Amino acid sequence: MLTITDLSARIAGRLLIDNASLALPAGVKAGLVGPNGAGKSTLFKIITGEMASETGHVSIPKNTRMGQVAQEAPSEETALVEIVLRADLERTKLMKEAETATDPNRIAEIQTRLVDIDAHSAEARASSILAGLGFDQDAQLRPASSFSGGWRMRVALASVLFAEPDLLLLDEPTNYLDLEGTLWLEDYIRRYPHTVLIISHDRDLLNTAANAIVHLDQKKLTFYRGGFDQFERQKAERDEHQMKVREKSLAARKHMEAFVERFRAKASKARQAQSRLKALEKMGTVDAVIETNVRGFSFPRPDRGVASPIIAIEDGAVGYTPGAPVLSRLDLRIDADDRIALLGSNGNGKSTFAKFIAGRLEAEDGRLRLAPQLKTGFFAQHQMDDLRPNESAVAHVRALMPDAQEARVRARVAQMGLTAEKMNTPAKDLSGGEKARLLMGLATFDAPNLIILDEPTNHLDIDSRAALIRALNDFPGAVILISHDRHLIEATVDRLWIVRDGTVSSFDGDLEDYRQEVVGASSRGKKGGSGDGGSKAEKRKQAAEQRASLAPLKKKISDLEAMVARLTKQVESLDAELSNPEQFADAPYKIAQKSKQRAERAAELQTAEEQWLELTSQVEESEAAE
Repeated sequence: MLTITDLSARIAGRLLIDNASLALPAGVKAGLVGPNGAGKSTLFKIITGEMASETGHVSIPKNTRMGQVAQEAPSEETALVEIVLRADLERTKLMKEAETATDPNRIAEIQTRLVDIDAHSAEARASSILAGLGFDQDAQLRPASSFSGGWRMRVALASVLFAEPDLLLLDEPTNYLDLEGTLWLEDYIRRYPHTVLIISHDRDLLNTAANAIVHLDQKKLTFYRGGFDQFERQKAERDEHQMKVREKSLAARKHMEAFVERFRAKASKARQAQSRLKALEKMGTVDAVIETNVRGFSFPRPDRGVASPIIAIEDGAVGYTPGAPVLSRLDLRIDADDRIALLGSNGNGKSTFAKFIAGRLEAEDGRLRLAPQLKTGFFAQHQMDDLRPNESAVAHVRALMPDAQEARVRARVAQMGLTAEKMNTPAKDLSGGEKARLLMGLATFDAPNLIILDEPTNHLDIDSRAALIRALNDFPGAVILISHDRHLIEATVDRLWIVRDGTVSSFDGDLEDYRQEVVGASSRGKKGGSGDGGSKAEKRKQAAEQRASLAPLKKKISDLEAMVARLTKQVESLDAELSNPEQFADAPYKIAQKSKQRAERAAELQTAEEQWLELTSQVEESEAAE
């Protein structure tokens, strides 16, 4: 489907990708991962033709329909469902032509084609996608201009999903989704019938929806089978093997160099020395594994503890307009060691509740009691709301430490994870991840007892998210978390509250229960009340037939897995042999033989992996449709 050959790319003189190659099989759902700034978005631009590469090329089969989310969110007066429907260019063109066509033969051709592309169910499909992304029936009929930028980006995402391109490119699509939209998107991508390449730092999305990972690291592209957890294990094993091979290679080189130096001028050994010199030239070097050092997060420990409950709400109500509360009937208690995640669709009031307990909104009704000397740190979803755009990180911290020496101020900025060259950069010019680190440091500057985080991971890569998890788990105070990152929630909280129907209440169940509730509701919406689909006996019969039909494919998959394991061992064995060229000193021609064998086994391995991916995708699609 997608082949990248010897690709190199630069941005502002900086080499991001260097002679990288990749073969992406048709139908694969691949996550593109790598550190922030590695060049993932640049690679997307090269694939779509928006940017030219320095060397190499990208090959895509002719007539492949490629799609990505539009950079500009729709803001016109057109209804959302109409915006999504027109994303199918062929349907739009045929429907328009059908209104004016007079030739009976052409009319027949148009109607036949409309049936072929399932055009008459298009509105239901568009509505289903919009519903999954959080738009109810009333919202779908409203004009795009009536929604905020984040919601309009969801419409742009709905449009590209509805168009159903052969190659779907998604760049951090969950950044403007809530947890509910993210759960729906995971399920949608997993069932998507064509090829997907998705940039994401959400490991649950990459584990649930992806069956392959493409790693962009050290300017190279490496393909791995399986989801993100499998990728981490495979990469760790590969790194360990590479370091062992490197150590052997360096030892062999050192031994050979010592031999050459000792006997270069000795007539009886000159021939052997020359042979070793030639072997050294062919030997090359094995690259060292370079670890990416991610700066951690550090939340200062509170100076003194506070007694529970730190916050108690009795029959509370809060909103922005007097007499029209967003949330009411609030009877809640937060203790000093609570770890709470707020669930619920965007627009239900999660951020409103966070601002309320952070003291940024006054209670409209009821009573809010705070523990004496309670300190609260608040990380805002919209970062620039709490930053002064034209001031640097140093200026922000100096305002909080007016009497401190410059060295202390800069040391405090460094603790937030900002490098020396970024300390004097205006906040508006920092990257999203750098803004997040600055804001996190400012929010927790006074060692709060309670930290409230509203979507803290939007601009953090996977390693930075892992660092945030460690910092939250080390923090001794209370945490209130709003996030679409399921892994972050599962790793840091022990209570779930749900915000819906104008109030906040405890959710009885875990995140998997909630995922089933969200995805199940979406599935029921798609079925549109069409009944239970047949008797239980008939369903069991259909399931048995489904299993029987998939048995040959699963057998082939099992055979391919065994073949991949066998070929992988053969390649590793040949790598080990080639890493010790001294053993070929008396028969240097064997190096060429072994290299050829290694190339042949590697090609067979790639073919087997591609077949495995294709068959696995077929089985997943069949089981998902069951």
